[in-house]
Amino acid sequence: MKEFVPQRTAAYISQFDLHLGEMTVRETLAFSARCQGVGTRYDMLSELSRREKQANIKPDPDIDVFMKAIATEGQEANVITDYIMKILGLDICADILVGNEMLRGISGGQRKRVTTGEMLVGPARALFMDEISTGLDSSTTFQIVNSLRQTVHILDGTALISLLQPAPETYNLFDDIILLSDSVIVYQGPREHVVSFFESMGFKCPERKAVADFLQEVTSRKDQMQYWARKDQPYRFITANEFAEEFQSFHVGMKLGEELGTPFDKTKSHPAALTTKKYGLGKRELLKACFARELLLMKRNSFVYIFKIIQLTIVSCITMTLFLRTEMDRDSVQGGRIYMGALFFGMIFIMFNGMPELSMTITKLPVFYKQRDLLFFPPWAYALPSWILKIPMTFIEVSVWVFITYYVIGYDPNVERFFRQYLLLVLINQMASSLFRFIASAARNMIVANTFGTFALLVLFALSGFVLARDKIRGWWIWGYWISPLMYGQNALMVNEFLGHQWSRVPPGSNESIGLQVLKSRSFFHESYWYWLGVGALVIFVVLYNVFFTLALTYLNPFEKNRAVISEKSQSNDQANGVGGSIQLADHENSSSQVNRSELQDDIQRSTSSSKSFSLSDATLRTNGKKKKGMVLPFEPHSLTFEDIYYSVDMPQEMKEQGITEDDRLVLLKGISGAFRPGVLTALMGVSGAGKTTLMDVLAGRKTGGYIEGNITVSGFPKKQETFARVSGYCEQNDIHSPHVTVYESLLYSAWLRLSNDIDAETRKMFIEEVMELVELDSLRHALVGLPGVNGLSTEQRKRLTIAVELVANPSIIFMDEPTSGLDARAAAIVMRTVRNTVDTGRT
Repeated sequence: MKEFVPQRTAAYISQFDLHLGEMTVRETLAFSARCQGVGTRYDMLSELSRREKQANIKPDPDIDVFMKAIATEGQEANVITDYIMKILGLDICADILVGNEMLRGISGGQRKRVTTGEMLVGPARALFMDEISTGLDSSTTFQIVNSLRQTVHILDGTALISLLQPAPETYNLFDDIILLSDSVIVYQGPREHVVSFFESMGFKCPERKAVADFLQEVTSRKDQMQYWARKDQPYRFITANEFAEEFQSFHVGMKLGEELGTPFDKTKSHPAALTTKKYGLGKRELLKACFARELLLMKRNSFVYIFKIIQLTIVSCITMTLFLRTEMDRDSVQGGRIYMGALFFGMIFIMFNGMPELSMTITKLPVFYKQRDLLFFPPWAYALPSWILKIPMTFIEVSVWVFITYYVIGYDPNVERFFRQYLLLVLINQMASSLFRFIASAARNMIVANTFGTFALLVLFALSGFVLARDKIRGWWIWGYWISPLMYGQNALMVNEFLGHQWSRVPPGSNESIGLQVLKSRSFFHESYWYWLGVGALVIFVVLYNVFFTLALTYLNPFEKNRAVISEKSQSNDQANGVGGSIQLADHENSSSQVNRSELQDDIQRSTSSSKSFSLSDATLRTNGKKKKGMVLPFEPHSLTFEDIYYSVDMPQEMKEQGITEDDRLVLLKGISGAFRPGVLTALMGVSGAGKTTLMDVLAGRKTGGYIEGNITVSGFPKKQETFARVSGYCEQNDIHSPHVTVYESLLYSAWLRLSNDIDAETRKMFIEEVMELVELDSLRHALVGLPGVNGLSTEQRKRLTIAVELVANPSIIFMDEPTSGLDARAAAIVMRTVRNTVDTGRT
């Protein structure tokens, strides 16, 4: 591993979509392509051109232009970016913001494809792709895998892909299969032989069963029994270790062992196959790329900077009326102290103006850690633009404050002292911004950073020399005074003002000027060189904090450690008849393709049922011959109808710039009509980006922007959002939960806030217990929710918690946006059974 750089030789595509929401799809992929460089493409093109000349071959003009374009280093807009976007179907949303939880952007499936494309635009030919099909329809998944297959075959590359719920046609594209169960490799070899291996072990895949689903379930304790084919022998559970041992004696396993036992001949490998450079570009090019991106992000976040300037303008106007020069006394020590207070307030407010750096830095850290570990750029190339590009904004902000307040408050009129104060406040603002960036990068968590940030402000205030005079600070605490940057800034400001001409008058009975007396009254230094000493100290602090910021980015990793939650479910339930608890994914008597006549009758009865209140006493619905109880709390079933729904948004600026000016609005939903009935589970289907989430958001009243037209009624009455929110629930595509509470506490909190206050505590707790049983979260009641992909609940458990949080509100109508995204076939079956159980209680 020391002979090459594995992070750049291979590309890892994570299952978690971490992107900067303020950038468009094209900008995200272009930045990735620019940082990863061209790799060996230039050398390959040179060798190809040489061989073509030797063989007197004239290349196809289109292919020749494409090859030269993708081999050109450091381009801001690369041809390969457009090529990959076309393959992934992202060309239709190329100029739309990626978005995040707080910013409207592309759909979840499109965001997943951006994650995939981010690494495909690079030169790596060894691809490790983790669950790239999450949130994608089967057609798009097939297209992506097919493109990867052709690329791997033509360029002799390597691709290892983990997929969830692959369609049979997608599964058939793979050459080799690696089956992993309980941390053991059960099978590794050609796809054609995997079924025959399990048949040799006594398990047969049914004719109409997808092989991928069969492979996932045949190693599961809860599902293995249904595939046992040797009826003359009693069934017993075969563990993953037993499968692995038998595989060693299977002909595929024996051949694999022989291949691995033969040492690899390095002379057969081309020198360019392994990447030896740590980064894809030179230092200067990397720095230019990071500068360009940071400038773009500042433009997209321009509201923050505009708001800060407006805030400064308003506060400076209030300040100059509070410390108005006509009301201020400059002939006494007492009047000088009031001027001291004005200087201190100005310095503190300018310092506070750097506080937004705390949250803005932490927000971007997850994306930074991902790109740092993938060796997109070194940490210093990220830290420098964050510092240098904020300097012009500092000059503007301080200009607003100083130009408005200086002469109105009545500071020394000397223009030299005016610009000296301006320089000091610029350095104080820079010092504060650098300090907060460093605190954010060291804390790496918003809660911890806010705690330390507030503590740092408290210490700096107390030890600045104004709140506590120097002679009042205890000897054992005086070291804090000398290392406080605010002390140097405060002393320099005081010296600059009170050694000026307007404070040089000597009062009767004294041999010292008023300015000198004011400085000594609060133990400030009164030598004139303290101004330049303060300037120099602040410059040192600015550089020091930015160096600390860079070091923190270089050596610190994300705050949380990866941990998983293991269910408390007992093994005894797991072993009973091969079915654990109430989990049963297949009906042994009827195949999944058959339709049960009694189920159809139940559906008809549910859809035509009268709108009586469902309760524990009067609701007993039958599904597959099993009784399912209603909920302990009554609810009123409601139907939802909608007619000619149109939804449009203002035309994005990026699309206007491309010349799309037919209309001022972009129509996303066009004349959609439909109806949802109680007790009927309706599936809303469509390819990724078709508008599924948009339609559900419009119907649920969750769209805060855009233009909605059409008619929506609830049980025949026009929908009013204020009351509709009380009878409806919405399970988002993104599972957003508080990470530091348990599953039970999450449900309890939701029930407290959303159930009617006339429901007593015992009934509320009983209802929560019923919901937990319904969504099968009993065994996880004391588990911390945690952060997605870091610790706590798995993706499938989070989905069930999202559904449960809405169910405890006792809604009549429930919207669920892609409840099975990110789940394998087994986990999806658990979640969909939860959904089915919910609908069987009479909900819409």
